[in-house]
Amino acid sequence: MPEKKPFQRLPNDVSPVNYDLRLIPNIEKFTFEGEEDISVQVKNATSKVLMNSVEIAVQSVQYTGEGQDITEGVDVTYQEEDETITLNFPQELKVGSGTLKIKFTGELNDKMKGFYRSKYFGPSGDERYGAVTQFEATDARRSFPCWDEPAVKATFDVTLTVPSNRVALSNMPVKSESVEGELKTLSYERTPVMSTYLLAYCVGEYDYVEAKDADGVLVRVYTPVGKQEQGQFALEVAVKTLPFYKEYFQIAYPLPKMDLIAIADFAAGAMENWGLVTYRETALLVDPVNSSSASKQWVALVVGHELAHQWFGNLVTMEWWTHLWLNEGFASWIEYLCVDFCFPEYDIWTQFNSQDLNKALELDAMKSSHPIEVPVGHPAEVDEIFDAISYSKGASVIRMLHDYVGDKDFRKGMNLYLNKFKHQNAFTEDLWAALEQSSGKPINKIMSGFTNQMGFPVLKVSQVQQGSNRVLTITQEKFCADGGSGDASSSTWMVPISVSTSSNPDIVAHRALMDQTTITLTLENVKEGEWVKLNAGNVGFYRVQYSSEMLDALLPAIKEQSIPPRDRLGLQSDLFALARAGVASTVDVLKVVEAFQNETNYTVWSDLSSNLASLKVILQYTDYYDEYKRFARNLFSKVMQILGWDKKEGEGHLDGLLRSVVIGQLGSCGCEETKKEAKKRLSAHIDGSSILPA
Repeated sequence: MPEKKPFQRLPNDVSPVNYDLRLIPNIEKFTFEGEEDISVQVKNATSKVLMNSVEIAVQSVQYTGEGQDITEGVDVTYQEEDETITLNFPQELKVGSGTLKIKFTGELNDKMKGFYRSKYFGPSGDERYGAVTQFEATDARRSFPCWDEPAVKATFDVTLTVPSNRVALSNMPVKSESVEGELKTLSYERTPVMSTYLLAYCVGEYDYVEAKDADGVLVRVYTPVGKQEQGQFALEVAVKTLPFYKEYFQIAYPLPKMDLIAIADFAAGAMENWGLVTYRETALLVDPVNSSSASKQWVALVVGHELAHQWFGNLVTMEWWTHLWLNEGFASWIEYLCVDFCFPEYDIWTQFNSQDLNKALELDAMKSSHPIEVPVGHPAEVDEIFDAISYSKGASVIRMLHDYVGDKDFRKGMNLYLNKFKHQNAFTEDLWAALEQSSGKPINKIMSGFTNQMGFPVLKVSQVQQGSNRVLTITQEKFCADGGSGDASSSTWMVPISVSTSSNPDIVAHRALMDQTTITLTLENVKEGEWVKLNAGNVGFYRVQYSSEMLDALLPAIKEQSIPPRDRLGLQSDLFALARAGVASTVDVLKVVEAFQNETNYTVWSDLSSNLASLKVILQYTDYYDEYKRFARNLFSKVMQILGWDKKEGEGHLDGLLRSVVIGQLGSCGCEETKKEAKKRLSAHIDGSSILPA
């Protein structure tokens, strides 16, 4: 069997400056016709032009340039495996500027990538189709021949000819429109310089709601026909979010409009196309009557994520797919910052610990893990490599970095980075350099350990009292889910450490940078009997294992809730992970869990419930299972008495989420009273006498 040839990027002999792209989709036949005039710069004389193209039939090619007018004799060869075509000209193209004219046809495919057909249903339930795009990572080439690499940026002039009764959108506002019979032709304003994967166009039947943000940017949310009210919540989030990011990055949103559109057939959660963000319906639409609190929160996070990309990813783009983790990790972090600004009542940063940080820690402790940043050759590898470790660990280490640098210097570094590379491409190291410049701290050394090697450390801490000072001895080693140890040669990290104490639990009392296997920290004026906690705010990407003495000192603070929620969550999460790895006792775990009887925070309960579920799986076939269920019923019954079954007047967003968790836990651990009430309410819902709340 012949060896597969190594992947090679496109040569840069010829590069695009502008694409004048004209498309005519036929939604009935699932085909499209296209023409493009590509303004190019010929850097080296050549008779061969290599471009990306997949499942596109090229009809004709012409070139006009420096004293050249090649109208025939151009041979097109297709390299299907490489997803490229070669334009073979009868003579060399001379150095200088020129225009490449290509006519082509293609299929509106059913693969939910490229330019594809999207099925939806009309008001009477009849099956209908629209035509939409999904180009990331490498599917612009399925819509038109192009240089489909993130670093090959150009401007785009898009023209669409579509049925006159359909809505047609692209990245920019409509410049002109003409109607001829049953068809209309819309030309759109020229885009900024951008990567091909961010181009978008959608054709279909939609309604919309609109508003302007504080800076006058027109924001629209496009919904299925007749469901405008379901776009209102996302609209409110978007109108708050654009000015928030403008202020945070100190750079205005660079486009004149922002459209968010719900697509019926959509493979991803959402896609950050510049000025035309596409969403799966469940990630954008909120039914004001029937959608749950969790659904609203999800929509807010996804909108925050995609709009962050308008700056971080679109304005400045990764040089190659190897650095995609930074785009996604950053957006996955800052979406929480945005939602915290819009909805402080969500307590969203505590939820980050449960939804992203703990997920990343759990996955990254396995031997099957991988570094965040993995070299990517062929773009087809992107989908294989980028997973929850890349996204959630990426977000978590950026959160740790933000805490270590401080918000002021972090924002200053972000502004330096975005201004230096706007409308260009950058490497991961370029961001680290900007943050080093703004903070004066060794960012590259710290971050390379967390991004270029898999796994993370567990910090083992013990203490002694020396007069009025507390002396901590901290040792790091690689944490493994199976209790084993990692390769000693690659198991040291430069770890930003933060410490809090009982005298002021909400404030970081001491910071240090751990750059060795073992360090000693001296905390001044910490009295005997006061507790000390590492990883204040639970922002570090590591686990902590306390000595028994230190853990016992923390129990009353958990019970009294004098430790902040994020720290309470982190304590039990670390302890459960250590117990599962066989390096902490289950007795210690249950002793700590018992201290949570007075807990009222939704996210702490949610994470604790997930951890108890893993313990339940282990115990359910043992003689201790009934005893465990009694323990769990006692644990959850107190908070259930406070919450009750029905929403109370003035109840917050998180109370509804917590009620769902607690009822589910009581039911699963055999609470007869809970099961009886649940059956009664379900029966009433079925017979129509009472409607269950969302």
